[in-house]
Amino acid sequence: MTLRLSIPWRDGRAPVLQRRHGGGQSKVGTGAVAGGFRAPVKARRREQEAGLKRANFGDGPGLPTLLLLPQLLILLFFFFIPSLRALMQSVLLSDPFGTNVQFVWFDNFKMLFASSEYRQSIAVTFWFTVAQNVLTLGSALVLAFATDRIVRGRSIYRTIILLPYAIAPAIAGILWAFLFNPAVGPLAQVLHGFGIAWDPNLNPTDALILVTLAASWKHICYDYIFLVVGLLAVPVSLMEAAAVDGAGPIRRFVSIALPMLGPTIFFLTVMNFIYGFFETFAIIDAVTKGGPAGATNILVYKVFVDGFVNLDLGSSAAQSVLLMSFALICTLLQFRYFDRKVNYGV
Repeated sequence: MTLRLSIPWRDGRAPVLQRRHGGGQSKVGTGAVAGGFRAPVKARRREQEAGLKRANFGDGPGLPTLLLLPQLLILLFFFFIPSLRALMQSVLLSDPFGTNVQFVWFDNFKMLFASSEYRQSIAVTFWFTVAQNVLTLGSALVLAFATDRIVRGRSIYRTIILLPYAIAPAIAGILWAFLFNPAVGPLAQVLHGFGIAWDPNLNPTDALILVTLAASWKHICYDYIFLVVGLLAVPVSLMEAAAVDGAGPIRRFVSIALPMLGPTIFFLTVMNFIYGFFETFAIIDAVTKGGPAGATNILVYKVFVDGFVNLDLGSSAAQSVLLMSFALICTLLQFRYFDRKVNYGV
């Protein structure tokens, strides 16, 4: 029995594949070798085995540039130009109307580091960011573990947890400010019933705790999404083997699932720091407005107050440059010291 397979070829020749059941022999026409048939097949096979995908956008750069143009324009107008403008403004001293501008080199930066108010803002920002990072990530881990243990109603459980993600930061701040209002807040009344003199309007510690809780509650959903997806990637066979060996649910989560979530936890730690540095302005403005006595005046809010309220444009620009530098340094330190401890293998 002979099978013939004709494949169209570039030079018009068709390689012939002959197979005989008896002898187990196969022949490929010489036109296939001469036309370069085997080499492309092997190359495509190697690419398929390596999981590579080839995208063809044409010979010229026109289509790739057109596809990247919207994102490049957004970066240009909303990041690069404002960053360059802030860097230029940070070495200038000008009046609120910009009529008198003087080049002062690094005097704005020197005045900032000599200011006790700015140093206090740095300390408040550091403790606020670390506290909300730990609280957000810890709560999201607990909720993700609980979701993984639920059998019935898991989708409803996830939906309820994800609801705060749809709330604007300012609305979340107003909600928490009402709940812990010392006069009419229901949770504040509960604290008063236990003998706790709760008053975030007068007590700096209470105010810092309140904005930390509000910021963490708003951001738990973000961490929760990534952790739930990470738990789905944990091999079920390992969990079942640990269960057969007698390990309980908490032991399996701590010893097996948690190490495999290392890359996800590291990514979320970096993102939580960025969130604490830049994206908590609306919560601070809605809850405490930086008070009392600067107890919640984090760096991003101080940039706004000095620039748009006090109209000190040079100092505000210098603070924005320093804020970006602090965020970059924290991110690099995390990659430098924590990324080596993360296991990316399965």
